[in-house]
Amino acid sequence: MSGLDAFTEALDLPVHLVTAVAADGERAGCVVGFASQSSIHPARFTVWLSRKNHTYGVACRSSHLAVHVLRRTRMETARLFGEETGDEIDKFARVDWTPGPGGVPVLSDACAWFVGRVETRWDGGDHVGFLLAPVAEGSAPPVADRTDLLRLSDVTHFSPGHPA
Repeated sequence: MSGLDAFTEALDLPVHLVTAVAADGERAGCVVGFASQSSIHPARFTVWLSRKNHTYGVACRSSHLAVHVLRRTRMETARLFGEETGDEIDKFARVDWTPGPGGVPVLSDACAWFVGRVETRWDGGDHVGFLLAPVAEGSAPPVADRTDLLRLSDVTHFSPGHPA
C-alpha cells in the first residue's frame, strides 16, 4: 500500500453517486470515490470520473451532472450504480428518480443531492475532473448523523462494471 493509499484509507470519506444525461437522452450514473468542494466564492464542486467508465462518455456530452450522497441503508442503490454498467443495463429503470436541471436524473434514494452545470473538465490522469457550478440542491430528510453516510470502506469490495 502506498503512502497516499494509507492516507486516503484513513480518511474514509463519503462516496458520491453521479448521474448524467446527454443531449440525445442517454442517461448514466456511477459511484465516485473522488469528489470535493473546490471553491467557496464562487461555490464549486469537482467530481472525478474514470475514463474507462460508461458514465464518463455520457458526462462528456452533458451540460449538467447530479451529485448524490446516500445513506448506508441504500446499499442496493450503491451496488446497482457501483457494480453494473450502463453499457449493459438501464440502471434508471430500477430506481425512482426525477429529472433535474438540464434533465439530469435526481435519485429519490439520496439523502442529499445537488445538480451542477459543467463549467470545465481537466485531465487528472486516469480520471477527468468535472468542475460543477451548483444550480439546484435538495435533501430529504436532511442528514443528521454523518456516520450514517455511505463511505469508501463500504464500497471497496464492489466488483465494478468497468475497471477504474
